[in-house]
Amino acid sequence: MSAEVPAVERPALVPAHHHGPSAFGDDLQRFVNLTLTLAMTDFKLRYFGSALGYLWSLVRPLLFFGVLYVMFTKILHAGKGIPHYAVYLLTAIMLWTFFAEATTSSVQCLLAREGLLRKIRFPRLAIPLAVSLTALFTLSTNFLAVLIFALASGISPQLTWLELPVLVLLLLILALGTGMLLSALYVRFRDIQPIWEVIAQILFYGSPIIYVAAQYKGLVRVAMCNPLAAIFTQMRHAFVDPSAHSAAVYIGGSVRLLIPLGIIAIVFALGLWFFNREAPRIAERL
Repeated sequence: MSAEVPAVERPALVPAHHHGPSAFGDDLQRFVNLTLTLAMTDFKLRYFGSALGYLWSLVRPLLFFGVLYVMFTKILHAGKGIPHYAVYLLTAIMLWTFFAEATTSSVQCLLAREGLLRKIRFPRLAIPLAVSLTALFTLSTNFLAVLIFALASGISPQLTWLELPVLVLLLLILALGTGMLLSALYVRFRDIQPIWEVIAQILFYGSPIIYVAAQYKGLVRVAMCNPLAAIFTQMRHAFVDPSAHSAAVYIGGSVRLLIPLGIIAIVFALGLWFFNREAPRIAERL
């Protein structure tokens, strides 16, 4: 009588090239809902439990503004002869704070969500996009203080103020493209954080924040190719002082504005392409 051979379970076939979720996922509505949920949760939790709460998001740029204003107006006299210099400085600092927060926070955003990335399948792009949206929420709340300060300083509302949402949108696109690129690069190269900190400092002092575009003098056309310089300069013309030259005048014509606009588009496209390429392997490389 022959012995009965026990059946052996065959292992399930595993694809040779297993990839994680893509950048956008398969469901656009789920992607949008997840992004908004992450952004709103981060915004609510950022100052949770602190005595001043949301006011901390306003206190930091205001203190920075106060130090720079005293230094560059009372000591160095950099704002002498510039109409509504204080309003321009505060508005530029608020916009810069938004850009710096969105990009710097994006560097380690994937690492900060490592546990989530390893356990749940969801669109990876939701994480850096949520970081930029959180910074945008902060800018939206802080801009109320800028608006009150501008009105108190004697600046009257005008139609050119309608350009502000467009300028903020351009800054958001630039920040998001940079954030996608930085977050994906940081997964591979941890040196990205100190490198970006140095680049951010160069961008701050190289952009017309504590000074205006006219002080570039002979280098103004080259300097205005920097998208940040073009955005801040146009913000001054549209929001602070309509008599000031626009970005188009400083760069040498409206057609040349395609240079900073093109840089914004290239940075966004490059960031999206690189992040989308790296997305399926992000979890295993963290």
